[in-house]
Amino acid sequence: MTLAAAIEGRTADEPVWSKTSRIAEVEFFDDFGQAEPTWRSLETLHRFATPFQRFDFLSLWQQQVGSREGFRPFVVIAYDRERRPLLLLPLGLNEARGIRIASFMGGKHATFNMALWDRDFVTEAKRADLEVLVSAIRQRGEADVLALYRQPLKWQNQRNPMALLPHQTSVNGCPVMRLVAGASPTARVGLSLPGRLKSKERRLKKLPGYRYFVASDDTDVTRLLDAFFRIKPQRMAAQRLPNVFEEPGVENFVRDACMKHLANGERVLQIHALECDDEVIAIFAGVADGDRFSLMFNTYTVSANSRHSPGLILISHIIDHCAEHGYRAFDLGVGSDDYKRLFCKADESIFDCFVPLSPRGAVGAAVMSGVNRAKYFVKHSPALLQAARGLRRAVS
Repeated sequence: MTLAAAIEGRTADEPVWSKTSRIAEVEFFDDFGQAEPTWRSLETLHRFATPFQRFDFLSLWQQQVGSREGFRPFVVIAYDRERRPLLLLPLGLNEARGIRIASFMGGKHATFNMALWDRDFVTEAKRADLEVLVSAIRQRGEADVLALYRQPLKWQNQRNPMALLPHQTSVNGCPVMRLVAGASPTARVGLSLPGRLKSKERRLKKLPGYRYFVASDDTDVTRLLDAFFRIKPQRMAAQRLPNVFEEPGVENFVRDACMKHLANGERVLQIHALECDDEVIAIFAGVADGDRFSLMFNTYTVSANSRHSPGLILISHIIDHCAEHGYRAFDLGVGSDDYKRLFCKADESIFDCFVPLSPRGAVGAAVMSGVNRAKYFVKHSPALLQAARGLRRAVS
């Protein structure tokens, strides 16, 4: 669909170029196969996106989870006058309380959400470009509101142009560790923690067959995932928390993503583990792109070996692994849990956008924005947060 068609709601014989925006044409796709060539080109050529927006990650999510939750693909691609792709929004459409919502695919399984940008365009994108994009989506008439959650304000030290739209701070931020080449473990996390963890690990090293490793073959991946799906429900039940991995399609998605290889030979999801001859002691898995590692899921043993802090020990190994391979950042996902703060001292600013596209969407956007502001207020008020946790435990 040309920009003229997007804006005027009709088919145009000759494209009408915007004089204030580089975006000259906008297309919409409800089929992954049709969007794949452009999607992969933006991944590999002048890429500016998080690994959570990889085609392989989101296509697996849509197949196993999104389709079961009522999402259908709504991929938006913007081009310049020479038909060069400038950005791709990997959105999905679903309906809630009669409101049609366009949001990033990946749901709660994607820590960060972004468009895939041409790196040259991202440095010069203006508010006018985003207004053209939103206008095209509005005129498409398939969504009432854009609900764009968990967007990083910056990525790889470059601003995220979506922050030019009206936005608000997300409910949860993301603690992050910046990795400096050549820095020692004590320089990264302080003087005392590495020593304490080495002392605890000496006890684990007495176990027959004890080792840290990154899963590289299918047999290891399958064995570790079998252990994860056996241990995780026990951990969640002990904490009186719902187990999101029991939701329809989630286990299949995780298994497929851990098995799937990218073009560079790496896996969509990378698994790090501690184990001995008798058991899998700890598992952490996440996405990596050579610049940053982001945790996606984790668990650790319910045996007596849990008293030696295997989760923290595994985190320290992953950080060392990332540092040795030239990574510049590491995170453990959104939320300010105490164990995350042991390692990740800085904060990644995260924001949400709620953009109305119709009169009905204006109501929906206002409600979504209000709910998120209320959640943020509770999360950042110790008294209210304690009361909310008590209520959740009582209900459980």
